[in-house]
Amino acid sequence: MYKANETRYEKMQYLRCGRSGLLLPRVSLGLWHNFGSVDSIENQKSMLFKAFDLGITHFDIANNYGPVPGSAEENFGRILKSDLHPYRDEMIISTKAGYGMWSGPYGDWGSRKYLMASLDQSLKRLGLDYVDIFYHHRPDPETPLEETMNALSDIVRQGKALYVGISTYNAEQTRKAAEILRRNGTPLLINQFKYNMLERNPEKDNLFDALDSVGAGSIAFCPLAQGLLTDRYLNGIPEGSRATKSVFLRASDITDNLLKCIKNLDEIAHNRGQSLAEMALSWNLRKNRLTSVLIGASRAEQIETNVKVLQNLDFTESELAAIDKALIM
Repeated sequence: MYKANETRYEKMQYLRCGRSGLLLPRVSLGLWHNFGSVDSIENQKSMLFKAFDLGITHFDIANNYGPVPGSAEENFGRILKSDLHPYRDEMIISTKAGYGMWSGPYGDWGSRKYLMASLDQSLKRLGLDYVDIFYHHRPDPETPLEETMNALSDIVRQGKALYVGISTYNAEQTRKAAEILRRNGTPLLINQFKYNMLERNPEKDNLFDALDSVGAGSIAFCPLAQGLLTDRYLNGIPEGSRATKSVFLRASDITDNLLKCIKNLDEIAHNRGQSLAEMALSWNLRKNRLTSVLIGASRAEQIETNVKVLQNLDFTESELAAIDKALIM
């Protein structure tokens, strides 16, 4: 049976999530890919154990992660029961609902019916009485925001989640959601959104200012832009890469201008003594703008490499200016 490394908290950095009492690791592990029913359970164990041994205490899932949908929660629940259950109180486990999960009118978006039912299903798959954070996965333009936020508040009151969060909400939506939750006595803990050197809409939207004003934390997904901010595409599109088989990244997205930008960023990273992927993660965590960043992995060694970025989070003003210049495409 797995026994955690006794020095696991010595090198990881933790930051308070907004104005809450909760500390999150600067690097969190997302289970979006490589934790489904089609993936090796032994490799999943290897990644989870390595992450926890490195001080990663936050594990992020959603109801539809797989494939098949739900299987990431099932697999995490199996490993939690077999090996990680002695450490449950040292872990932050989050899940979400908001995208299509089952057929019919009650398995999608943000109704009270869907959120309550989905979390009950998630808890069964995870084998838990509660999750630490429950997110609404995306704004619902057809359901009153009060209904969605009131459901989240009631979920906390029922003891099925300790905190609630939102995902992919813009600045205005964040402020409105936080106000409803505040009136309910269940403050907004965190917003999860896409943010990386190539995706800077949160800055343009003043989302960070909104989060500061409502006292909520932040966590970014896709910090490596589906692999674009790595060395994978420096020399074009390799066969079998995500750009050849993913609906989230298409070969047509990788233009000559984008490749030139990535190569310029890679040169800046090299001058910092980092790989492009390492610099991308460091950039996300610079100046504590983000509480945490969500990494994905296909093998344990990648997690170890990613955590090493905590040793080099500082940027000079000239480096930041060079990055901004490189991003002008």
